[in-house]
Amino acid sequence: MKKSLIALAVLGAIAGAAQAQSSVTIYGIVDTGITYTNKVSTANAGTNGTSSATGSKFAVNSGIIQGSRLGFKGVEDLGGGLKALFQLEAGFSNDTGALQSDTGSSTLFRRKSVVGLGGNFGSVLLGRQTDILDDVSQWTSVQDFGGVTGSVGHNLDRLEGTRTNNSIRYNTPDLSGFTGSLIYGFGETAGQTSSGQSFGLGGQYANGPLGLFAAYYQSKKGNTPSDVSLVNNAPAFAGNAGDTALKTFSLGASYQAGPARLYGNWSRVKQPLATAWNGTSVLTSASGAPNFYSVGSINNSKADIFELGVNYAVTAPLHLLGSVQYNKLTFVPDGTGLNSNGKLIQYNLGTDYFLSKRTDLYAFASYLQAKNAANPGIENGGTGDATNQTAVTVGIRHKF
Repeated sequence: MKKSLIALAVLGAIAGAAQAQSSVTIYGIVDTGITYTNKVSTANAGTNGTSSATGSKFAVNSGIIQGSRLGFKGVEDLGGGLKALFQLEAGFSNDTGALQSDTGSSTLFRRKSVVGLGGNFGSVLLGRQTDILDDVSQWTSVQDFGGVTGSVGHNLDRLEGTRTNNSIRYNTPDLSGFTGSLIYGFGETAGQTSSGQSFGLGGQYANGPLGLFAAYYQSKKGNTPSDVSLVNNAPAFAGNAGDTALKTFSLGASYQAGPARLYGNWSRVKQPLATAWNGTSVLTSASGAPNFYSVGSINNSKADIFELGVNYAVTAPLHLLGSVQYNKLTFVPDGTGLNSNGKLIQYNLGTDYFLSKRTDLYAFASYLQAKNAANPGIENGGTGDATNQTAVTVGIRHKF
């Protein structure tokens, strides 16, 4: 009897030790708000971006600041400082309960699906994941306003987080405040390695109140492009498989001056394969995806996106927010004499009140102006027909 008890105790200790060496965490975010938007297009766009009517719109939108998600991540200690890692993250629309998708079909782990190894050397991850431009968004307006500032530029420069399929990513360990990353996406086309290929690199530096970052990403056209932004908008690009379709570079800084976090950044985005309007619609591409930067029959081939902002902590739970985005656009002329340059500028004010570490209430007001460019619409409010648009949002975010 005593031997049996001793054996059970030993087995229990071994099982406990094994369990302590590995762990799985379930986490998530539910973020939902009510948005009022004026001057929303109510009919298909006509010649040079005109439409028959506009109207105001009220909507319940999911993922205002952060996309609603459910995730699983785990780590197993393999010994000698080596660990096995995995992370699976599903995105969903809290207002409808539906899974999010890239191309019209639901994708279970749309946000992230990776497995890899980590240790003193850093980490190596394989699967579907974002590049470092998503990581450095903590130094930009994306941290405070999320998708509210996406349409005017951050959807284009990848700071809101665009996925790369079939990818391998290496992350350095923390080197006295510096962390770097490399990513490579496989196009998976037999006989043509460059078809659908993508790669990116960058780094960020955090030292006390100062944050700095620089990052680059490039992707190529292909039948199975690894860059998800090309999957969604492939028909809008000319060229052949293996031709470079997107190049984006971002540089920015953030500084915590007492209660105020001040930040500024610049991104340059080039789309060498951008084409003139295909005649189906000004505000939608041939794939049905938003063609944000059209004007008449011209598409944008270059964008310079500038941003300044502040997050001021009045008290620990109450923050006042402000930012401005300016996007200078260069379009592909189609011979009609239409303006080959356009501008988008958006002003944002907001407040964020933290009821606890996991739950906060927020309110935002944004005003967007478009000159010689189609109005892309603020956040999920809908594309606008007029040259300006206003949106007001109140919402709640809970993390678990």
